[in-house]
Amino acid sequence: MSYLELLKLVSPEAMVVITALLVLAIGLTSRRATAVTGVSSVRPPTRAAENTAVAGLCSFMAAAGLVIAAIAVFMLPRNATLFGGMLVITPLNSLFKIICIALAFSTVLLAASKNAPRHAGEYLAIVLLATVGLMLLVGSEELLMIFIGLELLGLSLYVMAAFDKSDIRSAEAGLKYFLFGSTSSAFTLFGISLIYGMSGTTGLVAISQKLATTSVQPLLAVGIVMTLVGFAFKIAAAPFHLWAPDAYQGAPVPSAAFIASGSKVASFVVLGKIVLIGFAPVQGSANWHALIAGWSPVLAALAALSIVVGNLVALAQTNVRRLLAYSAVAHGGYTLIGLVAGGRDGFSAALFYTTIYAITLVGAFGVVGLVRRETGGDDYSNFYGLASRSPLLAGCMAIFMLSLAGIPPLAGFFGKFYLFSVALHASANHGLLWLVGVALLGSFISLYYYLMVLRAIFVEKSAPETDRRSLSTDRFLQKLTVSVLAAAVLILGVMPDILAARILATVP
Repeated sequence: MSYLELLKLVSPEAMVVITALLVLAIGLTSRRATAVTGVSSVRPPTRAAENTAVAGLCSFMAAAGLVIAAIAVFMLPRNATLFGGMLVITPLNSLFKIICIALAFSTVLLAASKNAPRHAGEYLAIVLLATVGLMLLVGSEELLMIFIGLELLGLSLYVMAAFDKSDIRSAEAGLKYFLFGSTSSAFTLFGISLIYGMSGTTGLVAISQKLATTSVQPLLAVGIVMTLVGFAFKIAAAPFHLWAPDAYQGAPVPSAAFIASGSKVASFVVLGKIVLIGFAPVQGSANWHALIAGWSPVLAALAALSIVVGNLVALAQTNVRRLLAYSAVAHGGYTLIGLVAGGRDGFSAALFYTTIYAITLVGAFGVVGLVRRETGGDDYSNFYGLASRSPLLAGCMAIFMLSLAGIPPLAGFFGKFYLFSVALHASANHGLLWLVGVALLGSFISLYYYLMVLRAIFVEKSAPETDRRSLSTDRFLQKLTVSVLAAAVLILGVMPDILAARILATVP
């Protein structure tokens, strides 16, 4: 294969990398120009205007690069495999590359504002590099390349979480995320090394063939468990979720939105491939009447614990971002149900649910970001009277919260219905009924704290001085992004086949 053909197959990733370098160059050039002219000679309003102009140019470049990368994905061949699975092009991988690019595009739009950070070029370059990590994760079926993608994504997200140097909580979020993420990477790499040592390969298909012909040795079982523990950190499954609340609350809002959406989607895609392709011969069973050792009961226990812990701890929260963090723990548990159910239908249900959850959460964080910019906080009290100050944002937040709670006709309802029905029919004797029961109980509990957010928005009255101050009109791009995401949640609830049928058709 020539380098030209290779470049064509990796053109989406190459385009995002080139865009990241261009955005970084623009940001650094503008800073150098400002330094040459001298800070003292430039009046503060002029510096602010220059920062805004540079941030706007960088945002435009980043958004344009992502659009071109998405077009490049559509131009890829239908199927191709390079270097033993290091790069795999399939309809499923291409679809989720598009989804990851769309989530990054939404993050770029949410980060663009009149009060943009001084280092907007560097920030957007990191977002784009994280997107490359997502695309490498989604497009690989080889453990070493998956680990490289995880590290590129993780290092970018650590910096994104700690990017706001004016907020001490951002530094705390970045440090905790880095420590927990490094630990998870160590677990994952140690597990991969044991799997390679026992199977002699790092390709998922080859690992599956090896496991099908040999008995599971203790070291191999340890390697599988350690790999699952590493990914449990990434998806914030209990009890490996302790980094999530501080990261979601302390990180800049666009960073928190990207951590909660893009990284979750890619992690579940990769985790599904690992367990359903690589570890398929040692699936075992989590059925209550026929428990068999394997990765399935491990994921079932993680799912049940995540649902219980996430929903119960969320009840005690008064900060909306921490509430969304513990909610994310519970939703990670719901998504794991699809992987426990296994098979084509279970994987499709898990992918559909994590996608609509990611779309919903990006929109919810968009509303939180706008409220935080106007009121200076994101507690319940900051949302008091939002319905009178901005009916549009209040309506969008209602759609997001009710979708997360699973209320029809929104996308979250169909996602949960799809997951639970697949789990119930995964075995002839409804062996996963216990797990579905736990999920239904968790959904019932979650309805309370989601309605508490809506109570603050629609029932509680804000202070008189806040009533007189409506949300400013210079947030048009952010409001438009939030409105589009809310419309997507509503449309996917009314017509779920738009996405569900496409995912099901692409899952092998």
